[in-house]
Amino acid sequence: MHAYGQFAMPTRLPETLEPLRELAQNLRWSWHPDTRAVFELADAALWEQTGHNPLLFLSQLSSARKAALSTNRRFLARMRAARKDLQAYLARPAAENTPAVAYFSPEFGITETLPLYSGGLGILAGDHLKTASDMRLPLIGVGLLYRSGYFTQSFTPDGWQCEQYPTLVPEDAGFFELASAHIHLALPGGADLYARVWVAQVGRVPLLLLDSGDDRNEEAERNLTNQLYGGDTLTRLRQELLLGIGGVRAVRAYCDAEGLAEPVVYHTNEGHAGFLGLERIAELTDEGLGFSEALAAVRAGTVFTTHTPVPAGIDRFDRGLVGGHLSVALPKLPTEACLDLGAEDDPGVFNMAHMGLRLAQRCNGVSKLHGALSRSMFAPLWPGLEAEEVPIRHVTNGVHGPSWAPHAPDLGLPDEEVMSARKALREKLIEAVRGRMRSAQTDSEFAAETAWVEDCLDPDVLTIGFARRVPTYKRLTLMLSDPARLRRLLLDPDRPVQLIVAGKAHPADDGGKRLIQEFIHFASDPALRRRVVFVPDYDMALGREMVGGCDVWLNTPTRPLEACGTSGMKSALNGGLNLSIGDGWWAECFAPEYGWSIPSGHDGVGGLSRDEQEAAALYDLLETKVVPLFYDDHPQWLRKIRAVLGTLRPQVLSDRMLTDYLSSLYRPAAQSAAEISASNFSPARELAEWTARTRDEWPSVVPGALEVNADPETGCVSFRAEVDCGGLTPDDIEVELFVGTAQGDTLVDPIFTPMMSGGGGTAWETYEAVVDVPRGGHFGYTARVIPKHPHLAPHELGLVHEFQPSEHTSQRPLKE
Repeated sequence: MHAYGQFAMPTRLPETLEPLRELAQNLRWSWHPDTRAVFELADAALWEQTGHNPLLFLSQLSSARKAALSTNRRFLARMRAARKDLQAYLARPAAENTPAVAYFSPEFGITETLPLYSGGLGILAGDHLKTASDMRLPLIGVGLLYRSGYFTQSFTPDGWQCEQYPTLVPEDAGFFELASAHIHLALPGGADLYARVWVAQVGRVPLLLLDSGDDRNEEAERNLTNQLYGGDTLTRLRQELLLGIGGVRAVRAYCDAEGLAEPVVYHTNEGHAGFLGLERIAELTDEGLGFSEALAAVRAGTVFTTHTPVPAGIDRFDRGLVGGHLSVALPKLPTEACLDLGAEDDPGVFNMAHMGLRLAQRCNGVSKLHGALSRSMFAPLWPGLEAEEVPIRHVTNGVHGPSWAPHAPDLGLPDEEVMSARKALREKLIEAVRGRMRSAQTDSEFAAETAWVEDCLDPDVLTIGFARRVPTYKRLTLMLSDPARLRRLLLDPDRPVQLIVAGKAHPADDGGKRLIQEFIHFASDPALRRRVVFVPDYDMALGREMVGGCDVWLNTPTRPLEACGTSGMKSALNGGLNLSIGDGWWAECFAPEYGWSIPSGHDGVGGLSRDEQEAAALYDLLETKVVPLFYDDHPQWLRKIRAVLGTLRPQVLSDRMLTDYLSSLYRPAAQSAAEISASNFSPARELAEWTARTRDEWPSVVPGALEVNADPETGCVSFRAEVDCGGLTPDDIEVELFVGTAQGDTLVDPIFTPMMSGGGGTAWETYEAVVDVPRGGHFGYTARVIPKHPHLAPHELGLVHEFQPSEHTSQRPLKE
């Protein structure tokens, strides 16, 4: 029946139970077991029926049950203790020496009850906020409110993915509206975009969510933020303009309302929010700075994190389309200068990642391998530098322990109890999978036969898990490359294996959907159903059960396309072992005691494709290493579990990740921002003028002679260089010396030494350095000139002059 209209009825609670509302409205409940236990104690059956959603739980709690709880002294004591704990948690002061940070992301995975995430990027952002809260960092999250969120997944009878979109009502989710925020963006053609701002409290951290569901908007604008990663190119661009420009305005409004100082560091989590830098530039130009001066100031306090391992993953828009929007959204800024920030090889394209890199003085990838890949991929933006010198570092992702390993085995337990704890997690996973499969029968191709669900999977069998988004590069079906060989592993009568798989393909990704369909067809074989399942509607709740209960976590991306891949980290937190291609985080953290690394193949070797080689290596590891160890050598399996829990776990926790961000990015950015804004931004004005002059005069800088004098008795080598500074001064440049083992014309592991100015008195300035060479051998050296300024990060401008071998270059011993 069609509803004529709608109305809302607030949940009413007796005064004695009002603390439940306070506990439900702070999302700390999602990772705080004592708070969750209070709701379970109130009504365990209803807690399960409402999907562990406390606000929905309270709205459905019966009057009779409320009355009973109001006089239950045991329950009231537990509730009040949880409330007191929350209040104490929130009252603790911010940690010392921690700058205020605004953290922008297009998605946030806080809890499965809020479908504001699609995959790893959002889960990481959620873990970032939760960890900042636990570590007492003064951080504000900024994102978009998607009223239809991300989809729930079902399947046609032939295994084709279907999408249904939920409805998110912010008031029902416990968000409150920031009434003082008046967000408006002008759009081309005289249209307007208005946005409401909702605040979700994530422990100590406020998460500001911009919502285009404003009655002042026309229908197209009102639906702008309906879906995460939905709509066409225009929708995506306008979402990103709202996130970046509107997000900065929302931060200002929130800080004004709460009496807080504005953040000093702005962190852009991927390029989607890159327009935030332009809004901050516009704010400074209103205070009297020129565009280049404001750009220098904004760069100093901006951090940009790239998660993209391939150029195809970057958001790229038509340059004219972007220009048309910026000219009306930020009319006081020079549109062409803004567009130049997103320039790339194609002159008709605006590149969001390039803008993010040009607007941030500090940039990072999300694993060691991804950092190196990013330096290579973005090297053209710094044409004077070698790829390894491109100023993009890495901070390897981490995961939030309380969210992903609430029941992990305690390392201090006796051996038999550790193994019992692991089996209990496996049993818990199997029950969760069976429950999901029961509820999904009407949408699956198994609807005609349901009895198999009740005894699918076995808590005594080696359990391997694979769960993630399903783009083609993650190679869901690599494990199906030799179906007969896999069947033998699954159905071995003495040492069987069972496989639990889940994942979602993007609604527009038919390639990913075909991979899922292929796997479902394999799993539908009646002979295999009790050993292999594809679990529908992958979400955080299912992910938590899987990383907890699987003995081995399988990851088979095409190297090096996995930027980090945190699902394996979550498994490790619970004592799971990883079986993975050496990509992402596993490339830097792998050790034999933590699991197994699948060797990478190369097309054509042995007449096999890369996929065939890596699939064969996977089967070999399962047959000769993993399965025998699990069934035949329990002490060695236990030693691996203890190694993972004892030494790998600290490496993959998000506490380590946030500590790295603080030390290498946030604190340096805050210091740079403070320095460049001093004295009414006088340093920013000076830096902008200096940068323009240096770029203009750089062609006039000429490296000259480079002399080396080696003393074989002391092992000391003296270097002397001459530089014609042209239109610059000696203070404007630095001469870098590199000395290393020579292999042909290549320097191996060169050691960097800055050369000190020795004065000149002529057109040539001299620079000198002494290097101690403690061993014999054949060595090479080189030197180069780069710009130097106290407010520049190393190699920030990408300007370089190399010393070239010529008649000026000489070599002679120091002693005749």
